[in-house]
This record gives sequence, structure tokens and C-alpha cells, in this order.
Amino acid sequence: MQVNWDDMRTVLALVRAGTLAGAAEVLGVSYTTVSRRVQRAEGMLGHVLFERHPEGYIPTAEAHDLAAAAKQMEQQEHQLLRQLAGQDQSLTGAFTLTAPELLIQAHLAPLLLEFTNRYPEVELRVKATNDWLDLNRREADLALRISSDPGDTLVGRKLTTQRSGCFATPEIAERAAADPMAVLDWVLFSEQSKPPEAALSQYPNARVRARFDDMVALVAAARVGMGALRMPVFLGRSTPGLVPLPQVATTPYAPIWMLSHRDLQHARKVAAFKDLLVPWFKQYADLFTSL
Repeated sequence: MQVNWDDMRTVLALVRAGTLAGAAEVLGVSYTTVSRRVQRAEGMLGHVLFERHPEGYIPTAEAHDLAAAAKQMEQQEHQLLRQLAGQDQSLTGAFTLTAPELLIQAHLAPLLLEFTNRYPEVELRVKATNDWLDLNRREADLALRISSDPGDTLVGRKLTTQRSGCFATPEIAERAAADPMAVLDWVLFSEQSKPPEAALSQYPNARVRARFDDMVALVAAARVGMGALRMPVFLGRSTPGLVPLPQVATTPYAPIWMLSHRDLQHARKVAAFKDLLVPWFKQYADLFTSL
């Protein structure tokens, strides 16, 4: 009796995702392929591995056992691939960076251009997301994260501290400065209960016009004049049509970290990108801290 690696990997993905569609997305195959592989594994083992329900697939104890074995094999595979990549001293082939979309939009795009100009044989792949991709599983080679706690399992370097500020359209900022006691409209993140204390101390009569669960949408609302908002200084300074709210001090914000797996810290492509990144953040640190 032998279950092949593709089938084991598929069972692991289905245990993690809970649905054929979710597992298929992770594996990059069709949901029918996932179903066929699971059925093949069940036939080989002589056990039902999942209870089929309309809302998803529920793993049995046998599925959990097989998934645990597959996870160990997956970890060994990723470790071997990381070690091989860490020994790679070429400046050719794939290199994957993950960073927040708005950081790329505001400041990193010129650095990406410079990197591709210097190293045209490197196949740069950029995953623009705020999600924390798994560097152990090589979802990325290098990560930029905005966080006060980037974790202690990776090789990290703090690129810059940050501060946040309050911004609004020039018209709103002028009205607020002229009459600090007038009602000041705000747009907030969904989880924010009220505007920042630093702003309320200067403009106590706040009115929340709307809450958003996405920074891109929040900035768009502020730019059309829905209200003031709080955001990182780097983003406020680079957003057309917004200016700092007068008399409101900046406040601490999570720093920006550069992270890689320790197996990749000496890989030449990783080192080459770091050689561009670190000096740039040193030179332009004030973009992230000063209005």
C-alpha cells in the first residue's frame, strides 16, 4: 500500500481548507482534481477520509493522521528548498517579495524599477498584501511588514520607525483651523470607536460620517471631502489632495520590518534587494516620521 505525494499533499490541503474549492486554489489545480486525488487516496487506504457535507469536507481521524504525515514531509521539502535557495549565488531566476500594497504604491515602486534594471535576469514576483505570508513555506523570499511584533522565528531588521498623523482636504483643514469648536467630520476604520485623542484635544466636536474596513477606500473617502482621517505619515504625505490637520501632533505607529527566513539570509538575490532597500530607508526615514 502506497499513497503518492500528490495525493497526500491534496489531503493536507483539504484538511486545512475544508472545501474542494479552497484546496484547489492552494494547490493550483481544479476542484475535480482534488476530488479525484482524495478518492484515490481513500481507495488505496481502504478508509473514508472525509465526511461530505454541503458546507464542506469534515476530516476523519484517518485524514488527520495522513495530514500530519504529509505536513512533516512538506516541512522537510520546504527546508530542503530553502537551503538550496540559500546557497544560490546567482542573480537569475525567481525572487518573490511581499509588501503592503500602499507602501509599494507610495514609495517602493521606483525601487522595484531600479532592482529590475540592475538585475534583468531576475524574475521579480511581487505579492502586494497586508497578509503575513508564510516564509517557512517559501510563499515569499523577503517580506516587508508593518508591525510592532514581527515575530521571532525569522531574520529581521527594523527599516524605520513610523508615526501616524491626521489628514484632510485643504478646505476641511482650513475650516477646522478657523473654528476649532465647529463640528469636524471624520472617516474611521471599522474597529475605531472615535477619532484620535490628539485630534479631539484640538477639535472636540467630532462627527463620524462613515467607517471603512479598507485603507484604500478610507483614503478615497477622505479625498472627496467626507472627513478627516488618521493614517501613517508616509501615506498622508504621498496622497494628493490631503494635508495635515492643523495643530494635531503625530503619534507612534508600528514600524516597518524587513524579514527573511534564516536559510535565505545569504542568498544573493535576497542580499541584492536588501542592498537597495536598507540605504533607501536610511536616506528617507523622515518620510515616515515627519509631517
